Amino acid sequence: MSSVTSLPLQPVSTNVRDRVSPEEWEVRVKLAAAYRLAALHRWTDHIYTHFSARVPGPEEHFLINAFGLLFDEINASNLVKVDLDGTIVDDPTGLGINYAGYVIHSAIHGARPDLKAVLHTHTRDGIAVSAQKDGLLPISQHSIAFSGRVAYHGYEGIALDLDERVRLVADLGDKSVMILRNHGLLTGGVSVEHAFQQLHGLERACAIQVAAQAAGNVELVFPPREVVEKVEEQAKGHSAGDGPGVARHWNALIRQLERTDTDYKH
Repeated sequence: MSSVTSLPLQPVSTNVRDRVSPEEWEVRVKLAAAYRLAALHRWTDHIYTHFSARVPGPEEHFLINAFGLLFDEINASNLVKVDLDGTIVDDPTGLGINYAGYVIHSAIHGARPDLKAVLHTHTRDGIAVSAQKDGLLPISQHSIAFSGRVAYHGYEGIALDLDERVRLVADLGDKSVMILRNHGLLTGGVSVEHAFQQLHGLERACAIQVAAQAAGNVELVFPPREVVEKVEEQAKGHSAGDGPGVARHWNALIRQLERTDTDYKH
């Protein structure tokens, strides 16, 4: 898993907050919080997965983690800024970024300007469901809420080939939730908060499915189609990026995080 390096480097001593816009700093703080929350929920795979967020403004830059930092080491100041062509604009750590992360995130940010944040995980339960032929099953309230909203992308190996971006975007289509076969989960959102809410629900749905299947040769109950359709309709408001549920969900997560961790804001 190669790294994209940056030249020339910004001096590490430079205060990042002083050289970015207030709008960018706000996004940095929220993205750093998402990393810390993922660590809190144990959704990490050491240093090998990545969350990103689009930088406000016309430049089409996005923020992503420095390759080598653990999720609980990410803060607003050490995020790396990169453009869609892979040129690193600002890298306070000098560590560069994971090239596979660049391939995946640049593809989506380039094709879907409506998605301001993209989150990708390699959790045990997420990968387990991604390896199942039928994918996410409508066996829980959590999973049914995603009914009709999940895209699938076939495994092509570690995402180091730029031409995979075309197929990744085609498979995503107009959706914002994707299961990467034999690989993991991905969610996008109109904000960091929205993307994280979707990831939270998807991770939970996968965990429930794996737990239900762990009982062995026990027949699973599938709700009737009319019930699934009812829940799909009920879930629309909750999953809407600009709905009050997103802020309520995020604010509760931040309260939980800040009981033990406020360093992400630095």
